[in-house]
Amino acid sequence: MAEHPVTVLVADDNPVIRIGLRHLLTADPATQLVGEASDGSEALRLARELKPDVVLLDVRMPGTSGLEVLPELATFTCVLMLTSSEEDETVRAAVRYGARGYLVYGTFDENAVVQNILAAAGGGSVFSASAVRVLAGTPPPPEAVPAADPAVAALLSEREAGVMQLLAAGRTNGEIAGLLFLAPKTVKNHVNRIFAKLGVTSRAQAVAVWVGTAR
Repeated sequence: MAEHPVTVLVADDNPVIRIGLRHLLTADPATQLVGEASDGSEALRLARELKPDVVLLDVRMPGTSGLEVLPELATFTCVLMLTSSEEDETVRAAVRYGARGYLVYGTFDENAVVQNILAAAGGGSVFSASAVRVLAGTPPPPEAVPAADPAVAALLSEREAGVMQLLAAGRTNGEIAGLLFLAPKTVKNHVNRIFAKLGVTSRAQAVAVWVGTAR
């Protein structure tokens, strides 16, 4: 455990969400809530003043949105998007503007909130599965990664299919570990199981089978 708790600023216009996050962050000794904001401008002002280790930032808020202040926030603190928005361009913009991660409500349980905060504060990147699917095609562009053969995808578990899609996008094991919040050894084990299920011995062969071009 870190010697000092990770300090966190929450920026969300929904008071119910702020209350829930406040409860989680104050209940865990690994984190310390240092401030709350209801729009982007307030988040930027408080971040400059309080210098939190991590800012949990909603995408859309009345007045100044999270995306509008993200580029500046990301220059001096770790920003983790925590939102219900999962549009492709929004996810890409958040990463392009410097977000360390992108988490979508409903895709993780409450215990994962603190885990993701600690991972981001430690230099990791954390993304919900829906965000991973968007980023798997950026780069290379989505058209450069053909869709999976449905019959082949059915052979794999949901987690294995997610790993395989990232393999097809050219991601390394280390990148996959960061995107899926997994240990590198766990990713390696998934890759080995994928190879066994697809009857291949290399990434190139796996991709060929995955997209239905193997002969």
